[in-house]
Amino acid sequence: MEQNVGFQDRMIRLGFVFVIMAMYLLGWLKGKAGLLLVVAGALLSSVASGYCPLYEQLGMTTKAPAKGH
Repeated sequence: MEQNVGFQDRMIRLGFVFVIMAMYLLGWLKGKAGLLLVVAGALLSSVASGYCPLYEQLGMTTKAPAKGH
């Protein structure tokens, strides 16, 4: 899997993860809304790996090209 998620995109995703987790921990997300934790997990996975399967399917990337290419 080639990385296709750029730095800024990763930081935005990480911000969403923190917001979702904070909302859950503060009790603002209850019941089925707690399923947003699954979304947070998927976002956290793409932050850690730099790879987004949806981006691959859409043929897009937010990662900057390597210097010298």
